[in-house]
Amino acid sequence: MDKLDILYIDKDILVCIKPPKVLSTDEAGGLPELLRRQLGDEAADVRTVHRLDRATSGLMVLARNARSASELSRQIREEGIGKEYLAAVRGDCPDRGSMRDLMYRDKARKMSFVTREPGKGVQEALLDYETLGRKEGLSLVRVRLHTGRTHQIRCQFASRGLPLVGERKYCAAQDDCPLALFSQALSFKHPMTGETMSFSKQPPDTYPWVLWSL
Repeated sequence: MDKLDILYIDKDILVCIKPPKVLSTDEAGGLPELLRRQLGDEAADVRTVHRLDRATSGLMVLARNARSASELSRQIREEGIGKEYLAAVRGDCPDRGSMRDLMYRDKARKMSFVTREPGKGVQEALLDYETLGRKEGLSLVRVRLHTGRTHQIRCQFASRGLPLVGERKYCAAQDDCPLALFSQALSFKHPMTGETMSFSKQPPDTYPWVLWSL
């Protein structure tokens, strides 16, 4: 694997780009292990505090000690952290809007579903989006998450007939490219200093992103 793109590092946190197909969690081949290897310290303390789906790529912040992990986890739980994504979807997406659904996670099938009825395991899913451009039957959208449900963006857009390019789980289409979902912007308070930290990154110059001037 190519060298990971590390945007920021200090003794408390690390901000990097998670590649597609890499797990966010600390297990064999997961992002923390790859970062330790790149830092040249297999015993380094690198902790996941939030996740991206395996197929999703883009910005993540990781903690480098227990105190930072605790404070970042508190922020995520109590205040939320700023997350914006870029997604390329098939179809003509409205100019802007919100998606508010009830979602159910089927752990056995490893899929999420939009449902109309509340019940055990059903949670609210909310996001806002803005369409930035349209080309070749695709729409480029910027998405801001207000909840962090598993596969939320993928599931909510697919349920409206707007599956993501590269989607292989929530539609039958088989695009010959990675999932077109990229964590483009991330903001949070530094766990030790309280300073607002903001990062942004454009997706790679590959299909379908190259259709637009990003």
